Amino acid sequence: MPFTLANKGLNGNTHMMDVGGPPYLVPFVQYDKVYDLCDIPDVVKMKSAFIIGAGAGPHPYATVNCEAIMNINIENSLVKQQTRIVKVNQTDGTPVQEQLPTTETRFALLGNFFICEGKPGQVLQVHVKKRVGCMDFIASIRGVLADHYGNRILGLGGTFLLREGKAKQHVMPHFSETAINSDDEINQWLKFYEMSAPLIANGTLITGDYDLDLRVQHFHSFSYHGEGGHYHIDTTPDTVEYLGYFNLAQDIYRVDKPEHTHKVGRD
Repeated sequence: MPFTLANKGLNGNTHMMDVGGPPYLVPFVQYDKVYDLCDIPDVVKMKSAFIIGAGAGPHPYATVNCEAIMNINIENSLVKQQTRIVKVNQTDGTPVQEQLPTTETRFALLGNFFICEGKPGQVLQVHVKKRVGCMDFIASIRGVLADHYGNRILGLGGTFLLREGKAKQHVMPHFSETAINSDDEINQWLKFYEMSAPLIANGTLITGDYDLDLRVQHFHSFSYHGEGGHYHIDTTPDTVEYLGYFNLAQDIYRVDKPEHTHKVGRD
């Protein structure tokens, strides 16, 4: 099973959650913004929860800033952990991937999660080859949904496999000591890579904002060959192939919304 999910499915009491946000990362990092995935079942009033998504990893554990590919099942305080983190090797600049132990369930700064009971059931399967436009895989799905449903806002979470091709992805280096005030500055700070299939990505997408300062799409990937990071777009449109599985969220929880916000770092 290539997706390596921590539970069997994407059904049962489905929710989305947007925690924190980019204002806790830039212009300056707020080190105190550290959260625990084990608190999520209580927030959504579930005894057990299967959680997948994308966010900033636990820098107190990693000792540096890092990306997190959330994939965890929490049942009566018992943890099945498949979450990975990716950080930048501070010696040679290469990305380094690591699976978190069951005892490390924290994340930092921001996170976008799909939460459910992990039950099997109906899902939305999207299988496509050869990109013909300029939008990435997730933005294309959001665009189709927005065009069809109009003002009705839909939120989905799930996982996709970049089966063939390569993708532009970034990994956050350690926190900047100088202020980051624009997308140009954040792109100079981030470490970008071209990463090869197969890549397995988890995350969420939503077709509107509800005036809640939401991240409208956010997917992070890992792989069995060591590459992973924040997904932007494939770089091989003629040969790319995606296979994705998604489900609808019944509602969305907005947690620790930044009081002062901006639009930097939303790509």
